[in-house]
Amino acid sequence: MTQHRTPAPDVSIVVPIYNEVENLPDLVARIGQAMAGQSLTWELLAVDDGSTDGSRARLRELAATTPWLRPVLLARNYGQSSALQAGFDRVRGRYVVTLDADLQNEPDDIPLLLNRLETDPDIDMVSGWRKDRQDAELSRKLPSRATGVHLHDYGCALKAYRRPIIDRIRLYGELHRFIPSLAKEAGARIAEVPVRHHARTRGVSKYGIDRTFRVILDLILIVFFMRYRQRPLHAFGGLGLWLATPGLLILGWLFILKLFGHNIGNRPLLLGGVMLLLMGVQLIGAGLIGELLTRIYHEAGGAPQFHAEEYVPDSEPNQPLADTPSASVAHQTIA
Repeated sequence: MTQHRTPAPDVSIVVPIYNEVENLPDLVARIGQAMAGQSLTWELLAVDDGSTDGSRARLRELAATTPWLRPVLLARNYGQSSALQAGFDRVRGRYVVTLDADLQNEPDDIPLLLNRLETDPDIDMVSGWRKDRQDAELSRKLPSRATGVHLHDYGCALKAYRRPIIDRIRLYGELHRFIPSLAKEAGARIAEVPVRHHARTRGVSKYGIDRTFRVILDLILIVFFMRYRQRPLHAFGGLGLWLATPGLLILGWLFILKLFGHNIGNRPLLLGGVMLLLMGVQLIGAGLIGELLTRIYHEAGGAPQFHAEEYVPDSEPNQPLADTPSASVAHQTIA
C-alpha cells in the first residue's frame, strides 16, 4: 500500500467514530487501498466522539504506523454533527470526503466521487446514492420535498465536497442529516453518484426509535433556516396575519351585532376572536424583533448573506476559484 504524507494534501477524508473499535483496522486499510491508486494525495481525519470501547487507543496504535492518519480525539461524546465539524475545522485538502466508520459505506467508491469533482468544474458537492440499501430505511421523500433539495438519498454519509463549501457551513445540534440543504444554502451545485452499501457486520447500530422524532424536529429547523433566516418577519408575520385576520373579522361581526342591540358578552366567539387577534399581534411583533436582530447581526459583521466568485479566464478549471491566486472572491454583507 502506497503511503503519502504531504504538508497540504489534495483530499481530506473525515470519518466520525463512536465505539467502532472492531471496524477501525479494516476501515483504515480499505481507505488506504482505495486511495493508493489515485494521483491525489490524501489524509484521513478519524474523529473519535468520546468512544468507550477502546477506539481511542486503537486509533493511536494505527496512527503510529500510518502517516496519513490524523486522529482527532474529542473530550466526550458530543454527537455526530460536532464530530464532523471538528474534522472540518482541521481539513487541509481542496477536496473533503465524509463517510461512516461502520463500513456500510464502501471506501472503494471514494474515487468515483472525487473523479466527478475533478472532471466537472460546475459541481461543488457529490452525494452518494445507495440504490440497494441493506438496512432499515426511513422515508427519503420528505426531506427533499420540504427543503427543495431533491436527492434520492439524503442519509448517505459518503459525500465529497470542494473545500470552499465546507468552509461556509457550520454543523451543530444534529444538522449532519441535512448537510445537502446547508451546502445548497451555501451555494453548492449538487450531483448524485450511485454507490454501494453493505449491511453492518461488526459493532452495534447507534440509531434508536427516537431518531424519527428528532429527524422531524430537525427538518422543521432546517426548513425555517433555509427559507426564513434572512426574513423572519415573513415567517412569524405571515402566520400572525393568518391568525389576526379572522380574529378581526370575528370581532367586527360581533361589533355590528352589538350595535343592533345583541348581547355578545357571553358568546364563545368573542373569546375566540380576541385570542386569535392577540396571538396574531404577538407573532407579528416576534417577526419584527427577529428582523431587528437579523439586521444587527449582519451589520456587526456576522455571516455573509451571499457567496460570490469573480470568474477569471486564466484560472485552472479544476481548482476552486477561492483557492487560486488570480481569482477574486467576494464575501460581502449587505446592510
